[in-house]
Amino acid sequence: MINKILNECYQIQQELGRQTGRRTFLAEDLKTRQQVVVKLLLLGEDFDWQDLKLFEREAETLKTLNHPHIPRYLDYFELDDEDKGFVLVQTYVEAQTLEEHLKAGRTFSEAEVKELAKSLLEILTYLHQHEPSVIHRDIKPSNILLTNRSGNSAGKVYLVDFGSVQTVAATNGGTITVVGTYGYMPPEQFGGRCVAASDLYSLGATLIFLVTGLHPTELPQKDLQIQFRQTANFSEEFADWLEWMIEPSLSQRFKSTKSAFEALDKPLPRKKATFLSKQKLNKPPGSEIQLHKNADNLEIIIPPQGFGIPHIALISLAAPVAIGLNFFTFNIYSPAQQSPYSYLIQAVAIIFIIFIILWALFKRTRLQISRNRVSCIYELLGIKWQFCYKRLKKNMSKLELTHPDLIQVGVKPLLLVKADSVKFCLSKYADFTLAELEWLAQEIGDYSDVQISRV
Repeated sequence: MINKILNECYQIQQELGRQTGRRTFLAEDLKTRQQVVVKLLLLGEDFDWQDLKLFEREAETLKTLNHPHIPRYLDYFELDDEDKGFVLVQTYVEAQTLEEHLKAGRTFSEAEVKELAKSLLEILTYLHQHEPSVIHRDIKPSNILLTNRSGNSAGKVYLVDFGSVQTVAATNGGTITVVGTYGYMPPEQFGGRCVAASDLYSLGATLIFLVTGLHPTELPQKDLQIQFRQTANFSEEFADWLEWMIEPSLSQRFKSTKSAFEALDKPLPRKKATFLSKQKLNKPPGSEIQLHKNADNLEIIIPPQGFGIPHIALISLAAPVAIGLNFFTFNIYSPAQQSPYSYLIQAVAIIFIIFIILWALFKRTRLQISRNRVSCIYELLGIKWQFCYKRLKKNMSKLELTHPDLIQVGVKPLLLVKADSVKFCLSKYADFTLAELEWLAQEIGDYSDVQISRV
């Protein structure tokens, strides 16, 4: 096809890549005299209509994108000659892939890898915040272009090849095609599920390739997690950040480019943040906590807690009023001389004591948690009232467990739900054991798909 002119406009110069049913060429636009990239999907024996669907989606997605570090859509047409197929034309970037740079002997310092990470996170932020949100699904070294070093810069970075792209609109449409590259795909992508955090996993695996010079498939794995520390010669903080990026579990991985970007400057140590085992935690034996899940929320039902020190203290304060006031007034005054206020005060004290007894013996607490709200409902003898309600401006972003081995002896563990500056402490509503809190943290994390950490 060299020198062939397509659509009376694009003259093929050289082949850039070849896959089954697909070919990519460098061509010259005869109208503008600019070099362009021509991607050709051929209609042949191996043609798959699903490939055409992805090819058309790539073209439609590129039409809507406008970012200096993403190829720009130029043209799309059907080829109807001896080579039948479909053609997508986009702008050309004169740069090598990360894979080509490493093969040529280029090495990267930790500062350079962090610089590239930030640049790629900025591109992903643009894609994920696009309307509809765009998920690349195939981030890997061969799909990232990098220019040569310039001054103190590692070079300009570009994200290319949107042939596997998925939009939220496409996801909501029904069937999801499993695409990607083995070693760079997160576990959920194998099952057809793909979210913004899936691109973060692929980016983390790509950066590990820069750090080690090895593809993830060439590195050992433990519990589905890539083991790269023994091969890399970088700081513990950066290695911790990379491990957060490639967490197999979505509930443990960074949720967004924003959280990943912030953590790059302020790393979250792995040794202080992974308190739960990988295996599923069951309800602790003997626990009377009930857990119910539905489409709207997760509900934790806490049974009556019985008498505690606060209840005894309140009764101790009210009892002298109920008993002592009656004794005092009957000994000093005759019944006719007693003030009606003394009877009222005495009645209030007695009612208060009865209420405290009923509260300790029969009060149940319902904690309701969803992605965008948390609430506490008290229930006593069939009467319910909402004690606390917090609507989160942003979806729940974190579960934080304060573990007793990291704080002063005698301090109880705490479980916090966080969303930016909003905090909701579950632990204050019951005298939970540590085993119960770890079980609840895992259940809430799995249900809400949020990161769980220990401080």
